[in-house]
Amino acid sequence: MKYELSSYKRIVVKIGSSLLVDQRDGLKTAWFESLSQDLANLATRGAEILVVSSGAIALGRKILNLQQGQLKLEESQAAAAIGQIALGRAWSDYLGRHEIKVGQILLTLEDTENRRRYLNARNTISTIIKWNTIPIINENDTVATSEIRYGDNDRLAARVATMMSADLLVLLSDIDGLYSAPPKDNPDAKFIHKVDAITPEIEAMAGSAGSELSRGGMVTKIEAGKIATNAGTAMVIASGMQAHPLATLNKTAHGTWFKPGTNVTTARKKWIAGQHEVCGAVIVDAGAISALARGKSLLPAGVTHIEGKFQRGDMVAIINGEQKVLGRGLITFDADDAIKLLGQHSSKIASILGFERKPEIIHRDDMVLEIAENNQG
Repeated sequence: MKYELSSYKRIVVKIGSSLLVDQRDGLKTAWFESLSQDLANLATRGAEILVVSSGAIALGRKILNLQQGQLKLEESQAAAAIGQIALGRAWSDYLGRHEIKVGQILLTLEDTENRRRYLNARNTISTIIKWNTIPIINENDTVATSEIRYGDNDRLAARVATMMSADLLVLLSDIDGLYSAPPKDNPDAKFIHKVDAITPEIEAMAGSAGSELSRGGMVTKIEAGKIATNAGTAMVIASGMQAHPLATLNKTAHGTWFKPGTNVTTARKKWIAGQHEVCGAVIVDAGAISALARGKSLLPAGVTHIEGKFQRGDMVAIINGEQKVLGRGLITFDADDAIKLLGQHSSKIASILGFERKPEIIHRDDMVLEIAENNQG
């Protein structure tokens, strides 16, 4: 287990509303500047940073001078629409001072559960990262309905970390980590520095929701921990109350660190194998079977036939010439386009379809196989 942020390559940082927005003064500008400096320092050292930022509704309320208290659904959505513009501008301005560009991504939890939308979101975020730009991700509160609820951005951050194969998820909070009991209620509560596995005993330590501006609480952070660690991503809950919260965490390692699962690929592929209905099939030749057994992606050149009427992102079976199922995976192309690419070299995709697309029919990260190196027939 590594306790220094500088040891991780791809890091998702989640910031709660109560850290970003003050009920009286609005955006906490001094804190925001210190966090931006921390993010810039990590990026300069070569880390790939993704930010999941709450605060749109809270900032919208402040801009509109709305009275504190429970908002109706349509009021929350309207406040989010207004606050999101200010929030995005703040991220652009503050990180821009450090010559860092940002891109805004608005998601709902459904976007990370529906496979076609999942692929679109992942490809977009991957491209933003490739362009040395930090994606600023938030819940799409203006269209979400049941998603506007207590704690959803903790889970959203964990799902983003899983989707993007992040090495570490940082949940900055108004508490410095997990205690054996809620410390406000129990002065004898013990601080938990490391969690090897999230057991029922660990879950029982979680308290209730936090401040009025924050929809989260320790309960949802533990739920986020389940999502992240089961997919092989480490997680830490740490205090964001002080200036330079990430630099402080990197220096002191003070927080609750959750150990990741031992095999990220296995965890992800088990999830793929068990969660999706098969919508069609691709029949592959011996060369493709050999490549798949060596851990390669499936390319168009190795596909001999297409069965079914599927769309990009659907689950399809991978079958050999004797109709033996070799595995399953998430298809990169619609059935009509996949048929056009049968047996073709990946370099011809653009000329055949008329647009650029990734070269794999099924990427190795998006498939689970039942074959082994000695079983290639």
